[in-house]
Amino acid sequence: MIFDDIIHSIAEGESEETLELTKQALAQGYSATSILEKGLITGINIIAEKYRTEKVNVPEVLMATHSMHAGLSVIEPLLTAPTKKGLGKIILGTVAGDLHDIGLSIVKAMAMTTGAKLIDLGVNVSPKKFARAVRKEKPDILMISALLTTTMSVMKDVIVELEAQGLRNGVKIIVGGAPITDAFAKEIGADYTFEDAFQFRDFLKENLNKLLASKRISS
Repeated sequence: MIFDDIIHSIAEGESEETLELTKQALAQGYSATSILEKGLITGINIIAEKYRTEKVNVPEVLMATHSMHAGLSVIEPLLTAPTKKGLGKIILGTVAGDLHDIGLSIVKAMAMTTGAKLIDLGVNVSPKKFARAVRKEKPDILMISALLTTTMSVMKDVIVELEAQGLRNGVKIIVGGAPITDAFAKEIGADYTFEDAFQFRDFLKENLNKLLASKRISS
């Protein structure tokens, strides 16, 4: 099945092959969402889990991420739901010192389907830059990513910076990345973390409207 071929091409870090297979899947009538979930994300999740258990190294993860991006570039225009006022605003970025966007890309692709406005700060984002973005944009959700154990602590620095500037209340903070656990998320004062992108997607579907409603009531 073509999804298996996409998964294999991501695992092998074959960007051009992933690109062509994604085009083939669309031509065969598969939806962009099914290609995303059953092909691209399944493939990259396998690599992420191998990284978590130290079965692959960072260069292999980066090659797989490039491959996923290649496929995502084909389906991204078909995934993006029209941004509608009132459907929320999400800021996302990877912490300072971390140049990896594997988790960021996955959750961004999932969030595209909600119609919420997305503001991607990219990688290597300092706590002060996160805070500036929160002050300017007043998001409903802030998503902070880290792939490396050496940059995990910067997530706490972001939350401390938001608290110091009086920006913590009114924004839900989601942290994620291969080394992040529930215990760590609670320890640093984050609101949520998820095992994978599918949990995140389900959370958004079930809770985004509730978050917006509660925010309107409290404001």
